[in-house]
Amino acid sequence: MELDPRGQRFAATLTSIVLVVVLATGWGWLALVQTVVFAITAADPRRGPYAYVYRALLLPRLGPPAEREPVAPVRFAQLVGFSFLAVASVGYLTGVTTLGVVFTAFALLAAFLNAAFGLCLGCEAYLAIKRLSGPRSA
Repeated sequence: MELDPRGQRFAATLTSIVLVVVLATGWGWLALVQTVVFAITAADPRRGPYAYVYRALLLPRLGPPAEREPVAPVRFAQLVGFSFLAVASVGYLTGVTTLGVVFTAFALLAAFLNAAFGLCLGCEAYLAIKRLSGPRSA
């Protein structure tokens, strides 16, 4: 299974907007909502709410993608996002605001790089881990 990279950039754009709002307001519950979004997309990126919005509103206007990307790196990136936002949510909701701000800011950096430049840090980390853990020849 492969994904339309434009959909991933769209999702990263919406995620960036949500995370800016979280940083500006300190709304731990919104951070928790984004954590749930990451959990859903880590299981299956095609089933996330942002993917549905992309397919319903943008894909019909854009047409089929010229290229596709494998799903495994995207799932890993979503799992990393889930981890960061889970920690951020705990920080905000327990009053450890600094923890929430730091982890939200890191997640925002990753989401923004994907939205603006198509650079998926989690995907790159996944590929690096695969290369490092691959078979070694003597």
